[in-house]
Amino acid sequence: MLQGAIWYTLAGFGALCRAAQVPLATSHAGPQLSGSAGKASDKGRLLPFDKPHYATGYLPVDHDHDALADWGLHDPPNVNSTSHLVFETVSSLLQHWPNTRMRNGHNIVPGTIPPGTLLYHGTWHSDLPPGPEWTATDPEHSMLFCRNTVGENGCWHLTLMTTRTLKVVYFDGSSAAKIPFGSMDTQDIIAWGAVRPDWAYEEGDRIKALCEWGREYGVDGFVRMEMDFEVMLCDFTSGVRIVSSLVLAKPGTSSKASSLFEVMYAGSWHNRYPGESRIRLDLSGLISFYDTELAPSLVLARFGKERWDHRLLNISEVDLARARARMEDFLSRPADRSSSGIDWLTLIRVVVDRYSERLEFVRYLLNSTSSDTADSDSTIDVAIKTQVQLRNMLAPYILFDVIPPSTVFKTEERESGELDWVRPVFRLCATTHTGMLEGSTMTSAEKLLLDAVQGTTREICRVVTKMWGLGVLAGVDQSMGTDRKPDVGTIQNMTKTWKKDIDELMAWLDWNAWVKCRPACGPEEMCYLTTWPIGFPKRNRPRPPRNRDPVPPSLSHPLDNDAPVPTRPPRGDGLPHGEPAEDWERPQPRCVRRIDPYTI
Repeated sequence: MLQGAIWYTLAGFGALCRAAQVPLATSHAGPQLSGSAGKASDKGRLLPFDKPHYATGYLPVDHDHDALADWGLHDPPNVNSTSHLVFETVSSLLQHWPNTRMRNGHNIVPGTIPPGTLLYHGTWHSDLPPGPEWTATDPEHSMLFCRNTVGENGCWHLTLMTTRTLKVVYFDGSSAAKIPFGSMDTQDIIAWGAVRPDWAYEEGDRIKALCEWGREYGVDGFVRMEMDFEVMLCDFTSGVRIVSSLVLAKPGTSSKASSLFEVMYAGSWHNRYPGESRIRLDLSGLISFYDTELAPSLVLARFGKERWDHRLLNISEVDLARARARMEDFLSRPADRSSSGIDWLTLIRVVVDRYSERLEFVRYLLNSTSSDTADSDSTIDVAIKTQVQLRNMLAPYILFDVIPPSTVFKTEERESGELDWVRPVFRLCATTHTGMLEGSTMTSAEKLLLDAVQGTTREICRVVTKMWGLGVLAGVDQSMGTDRKPDVGTIQNMTKTWKKDIDELMAWLDWNAWVKCRPACGPEEMCYLTTWPIGFPKRNRPRPPRNRDPVPPSLSHPLDNDAPVPTRPPRGDGLPHGEPAEDWERPQPRCVRRIDPYTI
């Protein structure tokens, strides 16, 4: 009975390898079958293994075509590929840390705010705003803007609760940072129909234009981020009710830095996944300006530039109109519109969770010693430890019949065929998460997300599989060996290749999970990125003349009613900007104090 069970298992794997067009290695040490066992009928065989869903990935089996021909280990992504950029920006949605680091957003995403959600509004009077105004998701943020028209004792603070699901549109990046350097480009496209850096400070006109545009599609507000998240609420009399309208005591300290730090601290609650969880995004309606089919004009505009400098300034009118039309079309669809139902954010998180810490650990191991100066024992020890980590990442994809060649390839043969034997591992690794996802029910946004996950996992698996295969050939894999004995010189050269491969992969992925304070901050500190408006250059140009109305002529009627509004009190000296930080253009993590004296 045991022998029969073993045979059935091996017969199933043989069918798997035939389906994947991977030949069984007869030299592999293991149970050898002969006689009548090889002529068994189909009855009782493990038929589900005949066409396993994971054997072919998303490539169809073609017996006239080498199914592994498209899985070369030396084929990096196209230089203009944006799959990793779509992947990382979507992975970072509604998270404060990554959207502070890369402040120029490239995504517009429809979403909702569920009933029972609190929103906060700092004001200077007891009346509801008669038109569009700003609300905060955390009171620390809104309290920074509350005032009082009578004396200096206290300030008015309004708390609201949503009474129904609010329909919102989210702009990623630091989209509430009022600077002309790209953070507001996606809003410009919706509000003005063009990117207008010269109108970066026209917040009153901006909120009116956005709400007027959204009125046709039932949009209740727009979600943005600066020190913390905010909701630009279009109507304070629809979908929300008053919880309280209070005159709050002034903070117990006269230091503006204290109040400002508390806003930054509240924002840090949403630094990492899941981020600001009170906003529910619908990724089936996502618009990404890293979509090269949606906005091909931006491919050349960002070519050769670092990601910090990517923006929408040179988008063509055709691409701009296409992006607006796609968002308007999605917002016009009924609530029960069809989509694949795939939880894309969770799928992306699965990939990040699977590889993020492991890739970081591999880089740590490789940097723990110098391959040029380390003694032979240290060199081999680090290589063995690294190989274990590489194998752990690939363990679910290493088939029992994937074995290295018995002969050692010469140096000049490496590029052509040294690693052909690991291609099945590469393909299984790259296609397992997405190989059976059907695109027929997907929206255009979902197809973009599918491409992003496929492109990202393909490159991760290509590099990791290549590194693992080289380690096997070098004789440092304790679970799989060749006839080659570990050679210190060979291992030193391989380690250099490994370092180059892992550094290039992590630079290409550029995951914000790897951006952190090193060493970790102490209990009286917080890890911090330079956040607008602190540490940014002061605005050094006058506002445009107030007789110029930037709101497009299509706004046929004002959003404000005629209710009188108390005169806004002066804001004093405003928010303290300080001197421009050295890293304001490319924020770098650093520890700042949580108590006086503050160091933000």
